[in-house]
Amino acid sequence: MAKDRRTEDSASGSAAKPFEIDRANRALNEAWQSTAPAARSSDREVAEFIARMKTLTPQTRAGRGRLIFAMDATMSRQPTWDMALGLQADMFRAVKEVGGLDVQLVYFRGAGECRASKWVSDPDALARLMTTVGCQGGYTQIRKVLSHARQEAEKGRVNALVYVGDCMEENIDDLCGRAGELALLGVPVFLFQEGYDRNAERAFREIARLTKGAYCRFDAGSAAQLRELLSAVAVYAAGGRAALERLRLEGSGQGARLLLEQMR
Repeated sequence: MAKDRRTEDSASGSAAKPFEIDRANRALNEAWQSTAPAARSSDREVAEFIARMKTLTPQTRAGRGRLIFAMDATMSRQPTWDMALGLQADMFRAVKEVGGLDVQLVYFRGAGECRASKWVSDPDALARLMTTVGCQGGYTQIRKVLSHARQEAEKGRVNALVYVGDCMEENIDDLCGRAGELALLGVPVFLFQEGYDRNAERAFREIARLTKGAYCRFDAGSAAQLRELLSAVAVYAAGGRAALERLRLEGSGQGARLLLEQMR
């Protein structure tokens, strides 16, 4: 699929004009903001990140957990977009059941558009906000997502980053460097790939490995599994590894078991 190549970062610090939704959701709509591009980090050896990553363990803080949920909204995802939105809404329902978790939505699409919401504690409002996002042609902007997550983690603890996408059209070493920065901040990345793009799989698996997160492929036939995995990530972000272990021991935590196997 041909995509618009214009993906260079927008000017630093510029605020994006919020998009329109119905009057009842207008206040929440105004939460959307542009993700300002981060300054490029100096080149570092990936081995250094791996060595330091081994000293990190998932942590939880006193108070509410924080989870960033990012999604690729480029045109290649259009055929299964409604299914994906439904599954992601299920995750927010799981967040509501778990409680104690704030979520920030991030998406990219089109000619360099990348936006983030404010941190929101109402999962139902987040699900409504997500349905206002439509697909537009453009190249992937995963680098912006990872940089934004790093900036948020530097401001305050981020317990997990979830990313849902189908392809990767960026420099894999650059992405791994930014993933290493998240690893140093103790932010695991959970990547869910729609489809079978090999470049995406290679990059997503490496990002998951570097950050001690997890990778999973999904399609229309694996919707139930993805729903369980997304719910398990919400449990992890709210209560850490101990909460995942409890979910697994309850016997209904298939998603928790799969995540724990990858997070060793």
